[in-house]
Amino acid sequence: MTMNNDAPVTVLGLGAMGTALAGAFLDAGHPVTVWNRTAGRAADLVARGATEAATAAEAVSASPLVVVCLLNDDTVREVLDGAAGSLAGRTVVNLTNGTPRQAREAADRAAGHGVGYVDGGIMAVPPMIGTPGSLVLYSGSPEGFHAHERTLGVLGRAMYLGEDAGLAALYDIALLSAMYGMFGGFFHALALTGSEKVPATEFAPLVAPWLTAMMAAFPGMAEAVDSGDHSAAASNLAMQATAYVNLLDASTDQGVSTELVEPMRALLDRGVAAGLGAGDVSSLVDLLRTAPAGTAGA
Repeated sequence: MTMNNDAPVTVLGLGAMGTALAGAFLDAGHPVTVWNRTAGRAADLVARGATEAATAAEAVSASPLVVVCLLNDDTVREVLDGAAGSLAGRTVVNLTNGTPRQAREAADRAAGHGVGYVDGGIMAVPPMIGTPGSLVLYSGSPEGFHAHERTLGVLGRAMYLGEDAGLAALYDIALLSAMYGMFGGFFHALALTGSEKVPATEFAPLVAPWLTAMMAAFPGMAEAVDSGDHSAAASNLAMQATAYVNLLDASTDQGVSTELVEPMRALLDRGVAAGLGAGDVSSLVDLLRTAPAGTAGA
């Protein structure tokens, strides 16, 4: 593991997140080389001590650790393929949002160039980078991760998930799906209360404590999913499926679209039809799977 703060780092991509990553490395004392496809975004970082490279290949050549934060997987492939001649022997940490399949394919391509590949998922927004609230998930080359673990740690808490390069993206997308589901419910709730001119700022303080109380059930639900035993149900699926109709009817009555909440009704009804009504709603997880657990990435 790198044990000092003078290890050079290259950052490819200077959007809001890439700029935040480069800034955190600079703040920790690392020599930082930066490159961006669109010129003109490096001035502030250069003023803080970064070196701007003219090409991606030049930037890659400057450091043993290359952190990539670009628009999407296609852009990552284009940039790294263009700098392939400079990549050998280096560790590439790709923090671009992507899918498990894309991460595994990138790891295969990197291996062909003699590159240690680590994929990552940033569970933070740019202002959080470098603070205790920032979490970054990593998976892929264990040698690559552990060689630079201390350096990567300046971005936030570094959690290594294993050698499968797709795991960080899988966790990232899964956590984002939980977030967007929460946002969807919150938006629907605000539309409902707003239909009677209740200010959103008046209703919102009730939401966080309610959701926090409901989240206390998550560990038990997770145990039920792993064990397959969904019999412990304080409020069984059939009862919830019956009550859920009121949520939809009230929304329609109030002139609020049900597009965010209608899919849950279909899933609840499917669970009842499958004979799961006496158990907990955690049984719905199995209905969502279109392939057996553990086979999707095979």
